[in-house]
Amino acid sequence: MLEIGASFITAQASAAPGELLNLALNAGTVAPEGVVLVAMIATLLVDLAGEKVAARWVPPICYLGLGTSLILLAFQWNAPLEPSFLGAFLSDKLAIAFRAVVALSTLLSLLISWRYAEQGGHPVGEYAAILLAATLGAMLLCGATDLVSVFVSLETLSVASYLLSGYMKRDARSSEAALKYLLVGSAAAAVFLYGASLLYGISGTTSLQGIGDALLNSPTPLAALSLVFVLATVAFKIAAVPFHQWTPDVYEGSPTPVVAFLSVGSKAAGFALAVRILVGCFGAFDSQWKLLFTVLAVLSMTLGNVVALAQTSMKRMLAYSSIGQAGFVMIGLVCGTEDGFAAMVLYMAAYLFMNLGAFACIILFSIRTGSDRISDYAGLYQKDPLITLGLSLCLLSLGGIPPMFGFFGKIYLFFAGWADKQYLLVIVGLVTSVISIYYYISVIKMMVVKEPYEASEVVKSYPLIQWKTIGLPPLRIALMTCVFVTAVGGILSNPIFQWANNTVLGTPFLQEAIALSGDKLLG
Repeated sequence: MLEIGASFITAQASAAPGELLNLALNAGTVAPEGVVLVAMIATLLVDLAGEKVAARWVPPICYLGLGTSLILLAFQWNAPLEPSFLGAFLSDKLAIAFRAVVALSTLLSLLISWRYAEQGGHPVGEYAAILLAATLGAMLLCGATDLVSVFVSLETLSVASYLLSGYMKRDARSSEAALKYLLVGSAAAAVFLYGASLLYGISGTTSLQGIGDALLNSPTPLAALSLVFVLATVAFKIAAVPFHQWTPDVYEGSPTPVVAFLSVGSKAAGFALAVRILVGCFGAFDSQWKLLFTVLAVLSMTLGNVVALAQTSMKRMLAYSSIGQAGFVMIGLVCGTEDGFAAMVLYMAAYLFMNLGAFACIILFSIRTGSDRISDYAGLYQKDPLITLGLSLCLLSLGGIPPMFGFFGKIYLFFAGWADKQYLLVIVGLVTSVISIYYYISVIKMMVVKEPYEASEVVKSYPLIQWKTIGLPPLRIALMTCVFVTAVGGILSNPIFQWANNTVLGTPFLQEAIALSGDKLLG
């Protein structure tokens, strides 16, 4: 980071006055976010022409915008690393990887959204615009390197998420979910601002790099207090225990496609923020925040997976499951090693496909039946083999059953934790993984093992589906893509392993933190 800043200052000194603004802004770095912004504005304009026009043109606009954004991110992978907007944003490989996860999660969420929104009578134009606004905030948050840009990005994501949670205005549960999310999220934002004000007062700068240098040279008790405030906000965003209270109610009450995005896109942005602000900013308190995150990880894995056993709603079960999954990902963060960070990136990529695949199956089932109860899935294989197969594979992957993608992601996390002597985290992770397998397989047993006469009343009245003629091509594409990647991603995982490792190797501040941690061990 210091070398990047030095080269930036040298370039400024040698630049002509007309080039100085371009060097300062370097707006091409945020071109992927710019495309998403243009797509968001276009959807709002198209929506003004009426619902019929919007239903026709909004989907291709969203596909074009998000697809172009992903292509631009791919071109940035080997581009020279330069700060943009006066150092407030940096498109290093960590930012590129997490921005790609966010954009892809939005694309898949939109594919499973259209039929759901159409059935509920909700206008697709404003729904897509709000979802793209949340995506814009999440992508900017992944690369934000200044307290101001972090807060603006965080609130862009949060406010859009509140609106999405309460999008079904006629549904009391959706309104309740949005209100709870708003209240808790507003408190988390206030806590973050208080912690950020302390950091600015201590260091005299809003740059994360500057704050990190100031704290490294003279750590103070006040800085430790700011760490607690910032960590609380990060824990809220990734739904870690004990900051998870909003998760089950919001997941159950929100529209299911919104829950799919929140469970992956929002959580990916939260982990990107956690890595950037804790590793890059609080290096002086490395042992303290790792201890706190160890406690959060143990609590999240334990409570999330144990409480999920008692759930009767699919969405609430996956809500508690997501809390447990956040605990697994935190193992890589606590390690602070090259393998630990790479395992985080790999597992988020796996989680994207297996979790969205599960939600695609839930949406398909709810469109046909209007039910979310686990007991209503009894005997489903007789009427809908595709949903049964897809949901079974995704749940097995979430449980870490080989040879699914989730197994390789989880075993990579455990290996990284064991190599770093995080024995408590690995043992708790293994035990809670076994617990999670029980409730995942219980759903599969409900769908597959039940005899025809034991099928639920919902399944008995379930319409026989001709998948060749069904008019849900986007939903089918999303489901088949997620299930395919979940099933074969583990077997063909070597390129993804290489991608995750290159992400860490190409991120300067992570390499500095790894080297500093190694020096402390040698010392």
